[in-house]
Amino acid sequence: MIHLTRLNRAPLVLNSDLIEHIDVTPDTVITLTTGQILRVRETAEEVIRRIVCFRREVFGPDALPAAISEELPQSPKPELLEQD
Repeated sequence: MIHLTRLNRAPLVLNSDLIEHIDVTPDTVITLTTGQILRVRETAEEVIRRIVCFRREVFGPDALPAAISEELPQSPKPELLEQD
């Protein structure tokens, strides 16, 4: 969840997983997967920065979501590479 501000200065907390796309017109226009359209005071870059910060809090700075990490090839563990 990220904190944003509507154009009328009303605070808003948005589930960032629902964002379909962000348009940059004179206003920042966020279209949700539900079809709802939100206009916010923050720039698109600021919205993206807040999403990244939120996801780092959830997944950790080095973590990838499970769906992505399952697709990546696994590298051998260093202890398995060492031979006596």
